[in-house]
Amino acid sequence: MNIAIASCFDLPDWEKDDTPFFNELEAAGIQYQIVPWDSDIDWSQFDACLLRTTWDYQERIDEFMAWVNRVSTQTQLLNPKSIIEWNSHKRYLHHLELAGITIAPSEWLMKGKRYDIQKLMQQHGWEKGFLKPLVGANARECLPFDNNSAGILEAQKHVDRLTPTEDLVLQPYLANVESFGETSGVFFAGQYSHGTRKVPVEGDFRVQDDYGASDFVYHLSDQELELAHKAIAFVTETMTLPLYARIDFLHHKDGTAFVNEVELIEPSLFFRHGGKDSCVLFAQSLAKYIKDTH
Repeated sequence: MNIAIASCFDLPDWEKDDTPFFNELEAAGIQYQIVPWDSDIDWSQFDACLLRTTWDYQERIDEFMAWVNRVSTQTQLLNPKSIIEWNSHKRYLHHLELAGITIAPSEWLMKGKRYDIQKLMQQHGWEKGFLKPLVGANARECLPFDNNSAGILEAQKHVDRLTPTEDLVLQPYLANVESFGETSGVFFAGQYSHGTRKVPVEGDFRVQDDYGASDFVYHLSDQELELAHKAIAFVTETMTLPLYARIDFLHHKDGTAFVNEVELIEPSLFFRHGGKDSCVLFAQSLAKYIKDTH
């Protein structure tokens, strides 16, 4: 078996989290080649293309989706094309919400329309709000703001600047992220592997290590596990079983968990917290997935 590992040209030198997984691929006799997704290469030479660190795709979304469409005709994309297309725009969270899966209360702000942020905040009674684009990653253009004159003015300018070209979501700011952080569960072919908890630096909400956040071993709560399995079941029933998934959660101050993201394209999988067992599970799931779906 020979697979491509889709990456990007400017992958940081410090990104080593997948190394133990690559070692397990070698131990399992699976050949692999790490290739930037926008390389001029014949993808049909590979039995499959596994998306891992295509971390520049959000800034080149149209080009990336054209690549997904093209490469899916040449080899097996993992996750499959239908999942990638669905997951590339965070409207998928609204789909989960409609299916009864708990996400944070949300107002969907579609591009090309005008919105009164003060009115929306008053309608919901939120003391603090949070804005984020529906296509994006790494906290790009995310804005927490207070429900006061200065905060509303800043938020309104933010929305007026972005909505001509972007879709956004407005949610209440869940301040618990600053102390407890964001939790994540990693799943391979629907099976729970391991979890992690990401905690930002003091006074920040950004849980990415780019901003100095720390991460720790974590085991999902019963509520988080239930929500995660429901989300994966929704994806499976409407599209197909995802080979890999990372489900992220934020929490109300009373402990209630909300699905914050369902990462099915290029999530960090925190093998440093899952250990060898997680790498073995992913390698075995990968080989079986390719065999069963060919």
